[in-house]
Amino acid sequence: MGRLRESLPVILLLFALLLRPSLSQVLGESESIRSLMEEVEVGGNAPEIHCSRQRSRAAWQIIQDYLTPFVERERYQIPKNCRLHPENDLYRDQEEHKTHVDIYEWKCGYCKKSFNEEKFLDQHFDTRHYNLLNTTHTKCLADLCGALHCDFVLSSKKAKSKCNTAAVAKNRHLCESVANSCFPVSQGPSASRLHEHFLRQFCDAHTCTGSNKPFPKGGKKSSGVFYLAISILTLMLLPLFYLLVFLYQREKRTGTQDLREIRAKCVKIRDWFVESQIFNVASPSKTFPHLVLILKSDTLWIECYFGVLKPVAVDIRKVSKDK
Repeated sequence: MGRLRESLPVILLLFALLLRPSLSQVLGESESIRSLMEEVEVGGNAPEIHCSRQRSRAAWQIIQDYLTPFVERERYQIPKNCRLHPENDLYRDQEEHKTHVDIYEWKCGYCKKSFNEEKFLDQHFDTRHYNLLNTTHTKCLADLCGALHCDFVLSSKKAKSKCNTAAVAKNRHLCESVANSCFPVSQGPSASRLHEHFLRQFCDAHTCTGSNKPFPKGGKKSSGVFYLAISILTLMLLPLFYLLVFLYQREKRTGTQDLREIRAKCVKIRDWFVESQIFNVASPSKTFPHLVLILKSDTLWIECYFGVLKPVAVDIRKVSKDK
């Protein structure tokens, strides 16, 4: 109980450290909401933009994961008239001005303001930096979501609904038009291979048969979520690990100190028996009431018992002969 009482402050400190991120998240979220409300009051009316930032981000991520690795392998330059080109993404400049400092901090690259979630940073862009968007041309990458299977990526549960043949045909036509404009077969072998790849990777899945799945050729390994989960689990278990190490080391130091004391006492007892040339004693010594002498074969062993600690055996006969 004494050791548990001594360890209690350490345990409470570790629990406080574990709860700190959650508390910081709640406080940071409140601060982000308050800051955004102030920006709405000061910033005035921002123009309404009919382009989903979330779906544009999903489309961009799909391009990066399932198309860009193959384009880079071919060393192919996507033409600017291609709707997949970065300059044709309305939100690309703002997305590149995001800094993910840590799990609970996102920073605006324009004004260096911090937010605890990406959604608050998105709202900040909409209210404070909407003037930086080039809305003179139609550059909504989300318009390609039908061709790029954004719903397949965004939906955690794949709904088994009746296939809409008209929508499938429309998405397939859009997909093929993107392949033709971005990878014209007349531009050489690399463009021809990428054209074929785009059809297999994206367009073939636009069918009601369900025989083809999106992205059959694979792409960049998306391990971000996995590593995030591992990081969170590590942060949760790390304080517990250090607590166990601390308790083990303290117990080890205590045990080592007790063992040294026992050995020192046993050495004194051993020296006394050797000097007195007492080797055949079958009863406990009156001088040392906690000493038990055990005769085994031709060797006399002394087992020293102090409290409930493990005994330390000393070979008296061997010590005597060595001496």
